[in-house]
Amino acid sequence: MLGAGVGGTMTANMLRRRLDRSDAEISIVDKSTEHAYQPSFYLLPFEYMEPEDQFRDIRGLLSDGIDFVHSAVTGVDPDTKTVALEDGELSYDYLVVALGHRLAPETTPGMLEGWEETDSVYPFYHFEAAMQLRDALKDFDGGTFVVSVPDTSIKCGGAPLKMTMLAEDYFRRQGIRDDVDVVMTKGSDAVFGVSPYREKLEEIWADRDIEANLNFTVDEIDHEAQVIHSEEGETQEYDLYAPVPPQYGQPALTDNSPLTGGSEYVTVDEHTLQHTEYEDVFALGDGCDTPNAKTAAAARKQAHVVLDNLTAHMEGKRQTAKYKGYAACPLLTKKGKAMVAEFDYENSISAPVESRMNWIMDVNILPSFYWDSWLRGYDPLP
Repeated sequence: MLGAGVGGTMTANMLRRRLDRSDAEISIVDKSTEHAYQPSFYLLPFEYMEPEDQFRDIRGLLSDGIDFVHSAVTGVDPDTKTVALEDGELSYDYLVVALGHRLAPETTPGMLEGWEETDSVYPFYHFEAAMQLRDALKDFDGGTFVVSVPDTSIKCGGAPLKMTMLAEDYFRRQGIRDDVDVVMTKGSDAVFGVSPYREKLEEIWADRDIEANLNFTVDEIDHEAQVIHSEEGETQEYDLYAPVPPQYGQPALTDNSPLTGGSEYVTVDEHTLQHTEYEDVFALGDGCDTPNAKTAAAARKQAHVVLDNLTAHMEGKRQTAKYKGYAACPLLTKKGKAMVAEFDYENSISAPVESRMNWIMDVNILPSFYWDSWLRGYDPLP
């Protein structure tokens, strides 16, 4: 098992309970010993969650009988069934890849420099930047607040929208809303790609005077002049800037790996999650090429499919579990209100309704389920 994020940890724990210990050894590899609750990163700046609650030791999340290997993956050879590590090598009979996305602020000129050298740029998908943004918001008394979405696949596509709406609400609560322009830039022509949530968000943004600067693909940040330049030749000024950093596949898999076929992500059947060429390899989460939204809810559904199909494959049985593209994204619209966008490859599922219960579910209830049920593999819902 490569990667101890949501998909990897959950799958490893479920496999350990299903497979007899005398028949199967399970190892999970990760370069970090800490697992972060990443959905908190857009809530920390507004003090809706606290930093000390967002990290757990991975080893404490794993069931007895799972070997944790603390090392970085540097390559995978599916022909010899070996995984190259920073400090050694592992062999496998069956492999599950869940290495996730790589945050890459350095690939946008000026983003990393703006974060390191100024007090106005905070790529909040990084925990440290989210905490620094918390302090910056306390000192912000007016100007242009900008959130930007990169022209790459990103984990939790709703996070920049939530950051934008929560910031607008925060400025209103601070009594400075009339002194702040709130803007989100995005390279596409819609704030959200799925109806009916797109139309509901457009209605909310129009009512609250939030600007969507669409068809604006960030190309470069002039952090000294506080100006964002787009590939389309446009500019966007800012006083306080919360960009989503570009995100890519892991170098261990993108550097001519047969698992990715020259692309960013592991190539799998979008329903069975089995590799398209190597039958003993499965993948899930943000690091596979399924055309779904990259969310923890999606990884949770995928974990069940990998569990069933991998064990069926090991036993020489027909694989019957199908991932249908399910993803869910709680869209927090203001303090105390949220709506839940649920959809799969073909249909939207939930109604676009704002409610206090959705907020309570996401902020107060879901973290406990995440830590105590989902990650530990105690999840009755397939």
